[in-house]
Amino acid sequence: MFILFLIVFINLVGFGIIIPLLPFYGEHYGASPDQVTLLMAIYSLAQFITAPVWGRISDKYGRRPVLLFSLAGTAVAYVWLALASDLTSLYLVRAWGGLMAGSIAAAFAYMADITSETNRAKGMGLLGAAFGLGFIAGPAIGGLLAGSDPSVTNFAIPSYVAATFSGIALLLAGFILRESLAPDIRATIVAKSRKERWLQFTHTMSRSDIRTTIILTFMSVLVFAGLESTFALWSGRTFGWGVAQNGYVFAYTGIISALVQGALVGPMSRKWGETYLVKHGFVALGIGLLIIPFSNNLAMLLIAMAVVAYGFSLSSPALASQLSLQVSEREQGAIQGIGRSASTLGRVLGPAGAGYIFAFAGKDWPFYAGAALMALILLFSLAVGDKAPKVSKSP
Repeated sequence: MFILFLIVFINLVGFGIIIPLLPFYGEHYGASPDQVTLLMAIYSLAQFITAPVWGRISDKYGRRPVLLFSLAGTAVAYVWLALASDLTSLYLVRAWGGLMAGSIAAAFAYMADITSETNRAKGMGLLGAAFGLGFIAGPAIGGLLAGSDPSVTNFAIPSYVAATFSGIALLLAGFILRESLAPDIRATIVAKSRKERWLQFTHTMSRSDIRTTIILTFMSVLVFAGLESTFALWSGRTFGWGVAQNGYVFAYTGIISALVQGALVGPMSRKWGETYLVKHGFVALGIGLLIIPFSNNLAMLLIAMAVVAYGFSLSSPALASQLSLQVSEREQGAIQGIGRSASTLGRVLGPAGAGYIFAFAGKDWPFYAGAALMALILLFSLAVGDKAPKVSKSP
């Protein structure tokens, strides 16, 4: 279990290294704000398209081959990123990275294979911690390597270091991990017909409570992804920041997120329930977004980003938990897959929309639009959130 945590953590550090780099890389090759945010969107679009394919391959051939192949492909993507010579190359690199993003889903499936019902939550929490720590360390490392001056940003070294991290994860997986999915179980999964899977999907999505939770998940991720993709563009124009300063802010929000999810979500959920956490998180996320355009100094900006991180870190796990409580045990895999697809689609459309607003309405307007959307989402959740049953009794 620990070695899987280590592999995911190391790989996510590599992913986090390039996050603050991408907007400046795009602008280095003359990209407009809407073109810059497409660098974020195209990765998620490729991931959205190929995620079901990776899932079927891991069911048929096992988790380990998918982990190894996707980690190798990710390392290649980072080397390609270091060598990119124009904007077209950057788009191709990001698309390739999204196509190779099967390792995370395979890691979660691997954890499900090696844990029992009694320690499954512990195992999934361990992977969640790997995510959090990776997104804290990665942006900070990327910022240090790229530098603080936008005019002399070093794009190659952070990319090569990210490739090194993925290479280390690949070696660990290749030499230490064993296959977790037994051949007889693989045969049982593969034998399940497409018709059966489709019937299960339509049955699950026919319920209004599940549809509502999926919509809320999609919309909240769309808003947050829009913030992520335009923040570096905004801070560059507002404060003259480069990669380093943005990397530190992303690391700071990662710390806030880890603290909220590690220390607050559990006790607050037990005391008030998931529905309260979702609505409370939506309010905080909207307020934080509204404060950002008025942040004319670092202290105010850090307060705004803390409020944003707090809100999203409450609502996101609460929505996932709420979704899991709305279906029977046998539907958990399918419903979590649908939830991840909704999140990924939000990460496609959020950056694309926010970039367009940034380019044609002004640097502050993606945050105003995000706050307005959060207000609408909150009203929607208040109107329909308590009408549906909490737990499915379906067979």
